[in-house]
Amino acid sequence: MNKKELAAAMAEAADISQAAAARALDGMISAITQSLRDGESVSIVGFGTFLVRDRAARTGRNPKTGETIQIAASKSPAFKAGKALKDAVN
Repeated sequence: MNKKELAAAMAEAADISQAAAARALDGMISAITQSLRDGESVSIVGFGTFLVRDRAARTGRNPKTGETIQIAASKSPAFKAGKALKDAVN
């Protein structure tokens, strides 16, 4: 399912126009993105939690040359599924 299909499913479930559902989806994505940028996690009970994980600096290897390289520390967005979502999938 892509973003357009998700907006269409939301529109049908909420009995609203697809344009309104697309705006709502864009708003949700931007709110989650802004919260993660600010270092906050976003928890949706029964669905899961969006959070930022820190990745430590590490040593890697260039696969082409075999040369050792230094990989800088970074932050990575992550999603931790909630119990209800896990149960629905299994």
